[in-house]
Amino acid sequence: MTDHDPHSSAIKTPKQLIVVVLLAFLVPITVMLLLSQLFTSGTHDKKEDPQRVIDRIKPIGTVVIAEASPASGNMTGQQVFGQVCKTCHEPGIAGAPKAGDKSAWAPRIAEGEATLVSHAINGFQGKTGVMPPKGGNPSLTDDEVHRAVVYMADQSGANWKEPAPMQTAAAAPAPAPAAAATPAPAPAPTAVASASNVPSQPAAGATSAASAGGSAEGKGVYDETCHVCHGTGLLGSPKFGDKAAWAPRIATGMPALYNAALHGLKAMPPKGGNASLTDAQVKAAVDYMVAAAK
Repeated sequence: MTDHDPHSSAIKTPKQLIVVVLLAFLVPITVMLLLSQLFTSGTHDKKEDPQRVIDRIKPIGTVVIAEASPASGNMTGQQVFGQVCKTCHEPGIAGAPKAGDKSAWAPRIAEGEATLVSHAINGFQGKTGVMPPKGGNPSLTDDEVHRAVVYMADQSGANWKEPAPMQTAAAAPAPAPAAAATPAPAPAPTAVASASNVPSQPAAGATSAASAGGSAEGKGVYDETCHVCHGTGLLGSPKFGDKAAWAPRIATGMPALYNAALHGLKAMPPKGGNASLTDAQVKAAVDYMVAAAK
């Protein structure tokens, strides 16, 4: 019997060596091809909703560089009306001529554009009502107030022209329109104001107190609507932060204050003349003003 040499190779001839080398390459390649076929041969739904495909591959988030908004001092008359003037000129608060009421606007238009603009900018005390300076919003520029007056007067038969925005007057290039620009507020009649020279913005101390106790929502409603009367004390309304004026009203209880604000009381129109406010928003504004007067 022949002894087996453990160090001897199973490959005895060149032909066997070639076969082994070829198998060393072919076997791994064949295995990889079979695995690839296995994982990629599934059936795909060719009728998949295209929107689902878009939703699946869309980016995780988007970047908004800036929102489109009018440059400071360049609001149109329609925009100023929608933000400020409509509070009094839509419901006719404090004797303000309602927007579009030609009979009420005719004698005012007859006074001339310059006179109406001066009354609106500086405030005016008339026989039937009062107009606060700049409608109670001192942040407006004179040109913006002028545009609002022209916008309202033109609703009732005038044919005046609004002052051009500063950018246009300076021949500055207009910015590219934003893809999702916010539409301008719906047209509304403008108010020709008349009132005290007391600014609508609350005093610094009162603002601090209100900010501590009032909600952001209440402050927003106050700034948008309530300040027109409560910032100036128009028609006897208690001024913002005036503790002496608010004390007897607070003593009646919050339900009574809510009811007056929601449904109106004497010169106080329902919801401050802004019917678009919800009950919760009106109550938040009441809470904000009460907090400032405690």
